[in-house]
Amino acid sequence: MINNINNKNIPKHIAIIMDGNGRWAQSKGKMRAFGHKNGIKAVRETVEGAAEIGIKFLTLYAFSVENWKRPKKEVNALMSLLVTAINNEMQRLIKNNIKLTVIGETDNLPSKTKEELMQAINITKNNTRMTLTLALSYSGKWDILNAVKKIINDKIDPQNLDEKIFQQYLTTKNVPYPELLIRTSGEHRVSNFLLWEIAYSELYFTDTLWPDFSKKDLKKAIIEYQNRERRFGKTKEQIEN
Repeated sequence: MINNINNKNIPKHIAIIMDGNGRWAQSKGKMRAFGHKNGIKAVRETVEGAAEIGIKFLTLYAFSVENWKRPKKEVNALMSLLVTAINNEMQRLIKNNIKLTVIGETDNLPSKTKEELMQAINITKNNTRMTLTLALSYSGKWDILNAVKKIINDKIDPQNLDEKIFQQYLTTKNVPYPELLIRTSGEHRVSNFLLWEIAYSELYFTDTLWPDFSKKDLKKAIIEYQNRERRFGKTKEQIEN
């Protein structure tokens, strides 16, 4: 079944809420940081798998605004791990022709983390095979509210404001809306992620904890997506015609 992907119906953009690192570590009697470290392996496999399948845009929810409320020790470990991961994966991104971008309140990131991130973004900016976006210090509510503030500041006439104009004020303005949103670990919520963009996304939930997520799991999600009928408010008859 895993090989039955319809190459004519590949989602252009997949977004993933990477959840379950802490529970995965605790189930093995380890600290939560151990789960985050092993979650990097799942990121690597997912990025490679998405590129191989032909996904053009992949967005990973790496750190939310709410995650700053976690214990300082865990946050520091995550930021340090992020720097290490960027450095370790740089040559792989270049080799696979993958462009790295970021969305979120990056000014809140530690200076070392932001420096390494911006350097990686600059080095890969001309890559064309796939765009990998990391959502860091990100909040869907923040992005929408920030867009509203910019629109007010630019004195956009409310009578002229439409969805197309509004989208251009979001941090995701350069990528299409995701057709498929995946969340791991068995949780069934979107956790303030891409709230505007996922209005018509297909939602896929799996019990697999993030460190165990593999190319096989990614393919399962895509096959499930391909077996669904996307109507965007229309009737089945309208879609067929």
